[in-house]
Amino acid sequence: MPGDTVAGMVEHDALRTTRDAYDDAAVQYAQLFTDSLRDSPLDRAMLGAFAEHVGAAGGGRVADLGCGPGHVTAHLAGLGLEAFGVDASPAMIELARKAWPELRFDVGVMAALDIADGALGGVLSRWSVIHTPPPGLPAVLGEFQRVLAPGGHLLIGFSATDGPDHPTQSFDHAVALAHRWSPDHLAGLLRAHGLSEVARMVREPRPEDRRQFQEVHLLARKD
Repeated sequence: MPGDTVAGMVEHDALRTTRDAYDDAAVQYAQLFTDSLRDSPLDRAMLGAFAEHVGAAGGGRVADLGCGPGHVTAHLAGLGLEAFGVDASPAMIELARKAWPELRFDVGVMAALDIADGALGGVLSRWSVIHTPPPGLPAVLGEFQRVLAPGGHLLIGFSATDGPDHPTQSFDHAVALAHRWSPDHLAGLLRAHGLSEVARMVREPRPEDRRQFQEVHLLARKD
């Protein structure tokens, strides 16, 4: 269909633009964010809850999708998970491999993962879907569902819109164009892909935050 072709071209262009932008910003990004979890106790708490849910459901490999320079992948490994990272930016993957040579990091894209069906006990997508154009998000969520084993868990982090009347909103991210999501709308998309919400955390913006957006973590389980 012509509309599908246009949408696919838009998503491909967005991926290429985002990948190139993160390649250019990789070193600076790593310097800014590698220690970010140290000052984020609520983020650490959600990652810890995610790790416990994965373990309680039988464990298995966990993919950190959009892993950037690898610091969160390393945190998951420190929590006892068999974690590996995937990112579209080769420069980010190179930094991650240098920083944590004992862990696995692969170049890949979320909409077409080189991972077998049902191979994972957990998927982490921490602010990695924000650069996916809204029409392309269902395909990405479909991939998350495909690679998770039954009973596997997904933890997805994103910035919230200004209210339920706004399913999505675009904003100027420091690296590339990004998108916010209504938590209820995104939870509905997860349900449509066989991923049932288990819990959510909504963090209000801090005074020092450059963008005054709510930050959301949704924890979901594959039915």
